[in-house]
Amino acid sequence: MIFIDTHTHLYLEDFDADREAMMARATAAGVKACVLPNIDRESLKPMTDMAARWPGLCYPMAGLHPTSVSDDWHEQLRTAESLRDSGTVAGIGECGIDLYWDQTRIEAQKKAFAMQLQWSLDTGLPVSVHIRNAFPEVFSVLDSFGDTLFNGVFHCFSGSREEAERAVARGFMLGIGGVITFKKNRLRDVIREVSPESVVLETDAPFLAPEPYRGKRNEPLYLPYVAEALAELWGMPLHSVAGATTANACKVYTKLTL
Repeated sequence: MIFIDTHTHLYLEDFDADREAMMARATAAGVKACVLPNIDRESLKPMTDMAARWPGLCYPMAGLHPTSVSDDWHEQLRTAESLRDSGTVAGIGECGIDLYWDQTRIEAQKKAFAMQLQWSLDTGLPVSVHIRNAFPEVFSVLDSFGDTLFNGVFHCFSGSREEAERAVARGFMLGIGGVITFKKNRLRDVIREVSPESVVLETDAPFLAPEPYRGKRNEPLYLPYVAEALAELWGMPLHSVAGATTANACKVYTKLTL
């Protein structure tokens, strides 16, 4: 079986002590591609260095995380823009709106998000959308583009069935990670009713490790636990979930070569 981790921050210092071993464990588990979303200006070099170390396995993205939107967000995006235009990235992001930590920069977050959505449209690269406590605001920005369809992923999807339907109608896949393995979670009821054709797998490593590793450092090795939870919810064989989600990921991230 082949798995694709569509959203993972393997370049962070959490993996400095055992990055080589961690990547070996991932490939041994069937993970054949890892998409690396950018966070801010400081993460660009470690992200691109990792992609250079593991070509054909790690794929960088260009973007600015919403919690990194500060007074210099225009300058930060200009820095990411040079990487965007290099021809070496698999997508745009991660970008979006996060109102969990700070609501004072909502307007700047909206503008930065809209700019990166336009990058996606202009380049044809898919976009990874981060949403936390901000589904109405994210859909408001998407709606400002009229009926335009996008190619991308609602990363770490945590919304309702209606929000899932709206995202899919806009052209997005739903990124599902370790949270789906948590037994007392309303997301399980939502995703049970979602078509496998609309889902991709992700870890968001080092965050959000699945059961039975909840609370510990996450890594791509654990991606099959997410697939197993989906197989249970959908009443499908594990290999069918792996096949469907891998095909979906390749449809979104067309620069992946397996």
